[in-house]
Amino acid sequence: MIHHLEALNSTRRRPLDLSESNERLERAPVSEAIAWAHETFGAGLVMATGFGPSGVVLAHYVAEMAIDLRVFYIDTSLLFPSTHRLKEELSERLGLTFEPISGIGLEQQSAEHGSQLWSRNPDRCCHIRKVAPLREYLKGKGAWITGLRRDQSAGRAGSQILEWDQRNGLYKLNPLAAWTSDDVWRYIREHRLPYNDLHDEGYPSIGCEPCTRNVALGEDERAGRWAGTNKTECGIHQRREVA
Repeated sequence: MIHHLEALNSTRRRPLDLSESNERLERAPVSEAIAWAHETFGAGLVMATGFGPSGVVLAHYVAEMAIDLRVFYIDTSLLFPSTHRLKEELSERLGLTFEPISGIGLEQQSAEHGSQLWSRNPDRCCHIRKVAPLREYLKGKGAWITGLRRDQSAGRAGSQILEWDQRNGLYKLNPLAAWTSDDVWRYIREHRLPYNDLHDEGYPSIGCEPCTRNVALGEDERAGRWAGTNKTECGIHQRREVA
């Protein structure tokens, strides 16, 4: 399955050379990058999805490759109903099981931090509902795959195909880092893949319902996330602590 990407030494023996790895992975098709990671990390490899367009593309790749790979999502208990509908449609269409992970319940969060924490301290809310559960889930894993792309925001522009995730202590593979939004939507149309209905209503990036709005023409793809604040990331892909 892997052509010009020879398997590197196991990370159990020595760390990967990120510069060398990225030189190879940058030129590799998405399927080869995923296959390389699967061979390199084995059962220690997992894939995250937020059911956005990039996540739909990666889910289709994994299904087409027919590899044994755990695919998870963070269920914050605040996702849009349309996101849950898409999850069910993708599961049926692609034959994938999406594993939910979550932290404390909303009632406990309200009791400890007050109601609607997202409106008063969105950084803290994201940490509780997303960052902390993810960190717990990734313990002991070797690498995780994400749908992160360089064109999504200025903060993601320097993303590499393979990175060391310092905060979570494992490697992170971003197979679509070099793709554009047009590339993603072209793939979705060509393969007639389902997507979240809200994308047709001006929501290019969809997170939790209380913290997501549609965007105006010409705005950044992620401008509708935490609108009215200086927050642009939930914290999952940030290299420093935000809460």
